[in-house]
Amino acid sequence: MLKISLLSSFLAFSLLFQACSSEKSNHEKATKSKQNNSDNNTITLHAINNQEYLLTKTDNGFKLDNSQAKILILDVFATWCPPCQAEAPHLASLQKKYKNSIKIIGISIEENIPNDKLQAFRNAHKADYTLVNSPANRDVVSAMAQELKLGQNFGIPLLAIYKNGKLVKYYQGAIEEEFIESDIKKALGI
Repeated sequence: MLKISLLSSFLAFSLLFQACSSEKSNHEKATKSKQNNSDNNTITLHAINNQEYLLTKTDNGFKLDNSQAKILILDVFATWCPPCQAEAPHLASLQKKYKNSIKIIGISIEENIPNDKLQAFRNAHKADYTLVNSPANRDVVSAMAQELKLGQNFGIPLLAIYKNGKLVKYYQGAIEEEFIESDIKKALGI
């Protein structure tokens, strides 16, 4: 009985710190969203609170055009992914702690997901940071995967930290809040 309990605990713990698989259908190809701006480097993302964010692809990453934040964190996730669910309150904690210095944007890989489902994810997992639900999500995720040389089938959550449009660090799979905070502090010079 003790062996079963230990095995169950180990399995639950290992699932928490593993990445969920994100598979893309072969017949599905990334297309540029109708919401993309004409320069093809700027993508308009729509948050579930109806706010728009202009994300520009740079040579070495992404920058957020309509934000004063010094650091941009893009988190690719799915509502059904246990590691994504586990990291959400930690990202919210960091967003609150560094509210004037960072902007965290959660990018759902789920296509055609209703905003109320994302809102339910936010409520259930204390994801108090920006969640976007836009046809352009796939474009951003594809560009991130290409930049990071991950291919199109990569594990989630995928979290990337950018400063001034340049990649600082990325993580694939769940990561402890302290590691993310350490990289935020390094990028901010504190």
